[in-house]
Amino acid sequence: MAKRSVLDLYRMKQSGEKACWITAYDAPTASLAEQAGIDMLLVGDSVGMCVYGHGGTNQMTMPIMLAHTAAVRRAAPDTFVIGDMPFLSYQVSPQEAVRNAGAFIQEAGADAIKLEGGRRVTRQIRAISDAGIVVFGHIGLTPQSSGQLGGFKAQGLTVDSARAMIADAEAVQEAGAMFLLVEAVAPEVTRIIRQRLSIPVYGIGAGPHTDGELLIVSDLLGLFEAFKPKFVKRYAELARIMKDAFTAYRKDVKDGFFPGPEHVYNMKPDELEKLRAELAQ
Repeated sequence: MAKRSVLDLYRMKQSGEKACWITAYDAPTASLAEQAGIDMLLVGDSVGMCVYGHGGTNQMTMPIMLAHTAAVRRAAPDTFVIGDMPFLSYQVSPQEAVRNAGAFIQEAGADAIKLEGGRRVTRQIRAISDAGIVVFGHIGLTPQSSGQLGGFKAQGLTVDSARAMIADAEAVQEAGAMFLLVEAVAPEVTRIIRQRLSIPVYGIGAGPHTDGELLIVSDLLGLFEAFKPKFVKRYAELARIMKDAFTAYRKDVKDGFFPGPEHVYNMKPDELEKLRAELAQ
């Protein structure tokens, strides 16, 4: 397929075709996603939980995120790849935000970056956008600041929270973001946001009134067992399949069934005879 671009994503919005995207952290997953026709890949800081075993995302750093983004880029050259800016890579100053956003493009080959926050990060969004980098805003349940939200909690469920979500969305667009991700927000609020904004509005746990949907790959595949958010639909149960495979492998090794004759590389008879003769001297 031809490489996805910003223009393609905007055409999809205009035509009513929903964009489908998932997170990806490694080359094999990215390659399979591209073969399946997934429109976008987010190299999310959720890798901290799904791969590194942390309880949150804030332990991720620029070197870690750049390495994962580069791996995904190499394996999915025709898919739109978004690098997720980790905690403290953009909050300190607009100048540092531009420098780190640029690294995703220049060093890792990303097509765009994503950063969390609404009105409080508009200076950073504007600076990154002014530098010529495509920005995805991210509002609602923002994991990097989940401590301020009281944990991983849905947003937009009260009038005050809904007003805040709408104000954040409008501020993100005004600051120059070309796309917006809305996470764990009441669908009624997401619908209002999409009606008010001209840029594509995507959702994860934000209901059907969006221009596309994101899922965490480990949730989608049934690999992440720590918890299952309400909005997740599992399309496979790979954790169970993998555990069954590990159990069967362990049993074969313990019982002496693996490796079998079909799993080894045998010497040719004449070579074996030569070796035996040499050792016998």
